[in-house]
Amino acid sequence: MAVRIFHWLSRVLLAGVFLYSGWVKVRAPLQFAAAISGYQIVPTRLILPLADYLPWVEIALGVLVLAGWKLRWVAAGAAALLGIFIVIQTSTYLRGIEADCGCFGFGERISPLTIARDGLLLLPALFLALQRSPASSTASSSRK
Repeated sequence: MAVRIFHWLSRVLLAGVFLYSGWVKVRAPLQFAAAISGYQIVPTRLILPLADYLPWVEIALGVLVLAGWKLRWVAAGAAALLGIFIVIQTSTYLRGIEADCGCFGFGERISPLTIARDGLLLLPALFLALQRSPASSTASSSRK
């Protein structure tokens, strides 16, 4: 029962995070482009396309996690995206660049706290990616 509750909490949390962060970026694509530019890691010609399309990827991941469609695969994609975000944030922070995170709005500098927050968000994504569906696990345990 506790696993099922954690499963649903993980889905709601992860979906909410991706839906909210994507929505904030969709509403301010130029600010998001400025945040991407601040990381000093993306070629200039890719900044605007990333600012235009990445928020929609986040929104799609949020919708798919909430809907539960191909959940393990979608959660693995969410975990991969979070992992990429963590690596890029960490690299930017360690290079001494004071960049705007651009994660949940604008004006928040990358710090050990923002990196740790993404690390914590990675946990439910990994849990969902690695867990068998609650229905199949309860069905198999009732057959034993």
